[in-house]
Amino acid sequence: MEIEIKLPVDSARKGRALLRRHGFEVIEPRVFEQNLVLDDEDRSLFARGVLLRVRRVGNKVTCTAKGPEIPSRHKKREEWEFEASAFEPCLAFFATIGYQESFRYEKYRTEFAVPGEPGLVTLDETPIGVYIELEGAARWIDRTAQKLGFAVDTWILASYGRLYVEWCEARGIEPTSMRF
Repeated sequence: MEIEIKLPVDSARKGRALLRRHGFEVIEPRVFEQNLVLDDEDRSLFARGVLLRVRRVGNKVTCTAKGPEIPSRHKKREEWEFEASAFEPCLAFFATIGYQESFRYEKYRTEFAVPGEPGLVTLDETPIGVYIELEGAARWIDRTAQKLGFAVDTWILASYGRLYVEWCEARGIEPTSMRF
């Protein structure tokens, strides 16, 4: 079960400083991610609230399926992941069974944690802004968001795809892919 929230920050520099000030340490250094959301031509996965994603970070390829969101004050949904051996054959496999790229988003991600604490924090630098993501047990998320100084009304439960569409709409831009 994935439970998470996003928190908006003014810049990556300010986000890193905030996290370090509260005892978070880098556990995975900053990497570039390419994320391809796959769907069939009828967009049936999207219609059902299901996400199928292939992520490439360097030579690492991760395939993720997420179920529909479960009503909660956090973003909550079932999640399954596995690693694939190569990016292009993975995409070819999904294309063979009818799933093509429907949306692409890119980001730079740094992972943080407090030694001995159960949750994971990421700092995501995207073309539309910088976000801290808290992932873990609901109580840990609540305590951590409060400790970092974020009120509940600043929490973001939307996906990066939804945030991108809203960002484009606010600027009168036709959404395509969220790329640098």
